[in-house]
Amino acid sequence: MITTILAMACVTFGTRYLFLAKQLPFTIGPKLQRFLSFSAPCVLTAIWVPIVFIQDKQLALTATNPYLVAATVAVLLAFKFKNLYVTTLGSLVIFYMLY
Repeated sequence: MITTILAMACVTFGTRYLFLAKQLPFTIGPKLQRFLSFSAPCVLTAIWVPIVFIQDKQLALTATNPYLVAATVAVLLAFKFKNLYVTTLGSLVIFYMLY
C-alpha cells in the first residue's frame, strides 16, 4: 500500500513539475492552455452533479432534496452578490436548516 502511495506521489509531482519548472524548455501553446482551462470546471461538475441530483440511487428533483435546494440558493446568491463567502455561508445555512 505504501508503495502505491509513493508511486502516485511521484507521478503527481512529476506531471506538475513538467508544467511549472522554469528551467525545463517545455512550454504549452495557447490552444492547449485554452483547452486545459476547461479541466477544472469539468472535474468540479463531475463531483457535484451526482451529489446534488442523486439520492438513494435515484434522480431526486424535488423540493425536499436539501442538496438541490442549497445548490439552487448558492447559484442565486452567487449571481446576486458575486461574493464567495456570502454564497458559501448562505448555502450552508440553508442546507443545515433543511437537512
